Amino acid sequence: MKKKKRWFVLVPVIIVVATLWNTFSLPGLNDFVSNFEEVDLYRNQNNTGPVERVYIVTATDTLWSEMERYADLMPYSKLGSTKVYFFRKESPYPAKAQGGSNNFDTQFEQYCLAKYHRNSFGARSFDLFPFDK
Repeated sequence: MKKKKRWFVLVPVIIVVATLWNTFSLPGLNDFVSNFEEVDLYRNQNNTGPVERVYIVTATDTLWSEMERYADLMPYSKLGSTKVYFFRKESPYPAKAQGGSNNFDTQFEQYCLAKYHRNSFGARSFDLFPFDK
């Protein structure tokens, strides 16, 4: 009987420890080589309809896979879309994000390294040099 009591205590303790270890060992925004810095965020005030999020982010390196992983960690809602624009930290970049079809001043389009877009259906796209014509 005493062995059963031990198991009833030991198993939940193991589960809690394993859960906490797994949670705190997940990668976070500070685990990237490229030193990403969020310059600005635009989020519309609509909470009942489509929620639009636009991020302007600078990076010290052009590691495409890291950019995509970083953008995947940005908040997302099934009732909206998330766009992340990446710029090189040493190049000119917009200081202000805005909603709509043009998410920042068009004079900075030539400096945009990549654009990540996640739509309301969860589909993701990652385009390199999205404004090159």
